Amino acid sequence: MFVLTEISDLVRIPPHTFHIPIQHSLTDELNKKYANKVISNLGLVVTIWDLLDIKDGLLKPGDGGSYVETKFRCVVWKPFVGEVLSGWVSDCTPEGIKVRLEFFDEIFIPKNYLFESCEFKPVEKAWVWKPDEDTELFIDINEKIRFRVEEEVFMNIKPKSSNEAAGLEEPTNKAPPYAILASCQTDGMGCTSWWE
Repeated sequence: MFVLTEISDLVRIPPHTFHIPIQHSLTDELNKKYANKVISNLGLVVTIWDLLDIKDGLLKPGDGGSYVETKFRCVVWKPFVGEVLSGWVSDCTPEGIKVRLEFFDEIFIPKNYLFESCEFKPVEKAWVWKPDEDTELFIDINEKIRFRVEEEVFMNIKPKSSNEAAGLEEPTNKAPPYAILASCQTDGMGCTSWWE
């Protein structure tokens, strides 16, 4: 689920941090740039782990900062396909179930990835699994749920335009940069309370 990934980058060190040891200021700048960000086809960066190589800083005319080429490792959250995770149901819709973790909430279980005899009850806003004719097991909001990762979806997101940055005309229905498609179709999956 968590992997160490090696990355190289050219980082600007601002002049007001020149009095700090280069390892500390470089780690701070890298965390500002990468922590809690999605790198396409890699995953969600959690933090910088360590610095592997630091080159000499370069100066650019008209800029007081120093540009340092560095190689570093970062901790990345990237669940593998087939991995079983637990989270909490955040929303139930006729299309499926939205699940959240403590630090990530772009997990979706489509209706065709649920148990065969599952149906959506709009009045309760919940999915119901009927393993037999006499039993109804509800999947409600805020229930702890166990699911299997089926697919990772990465989207290339364009930088915000000047209108969006100013708060004008924000697009609705924006796709997240990183999402997980999951399933609940085998024994042990679904609400954890069912299997206790």
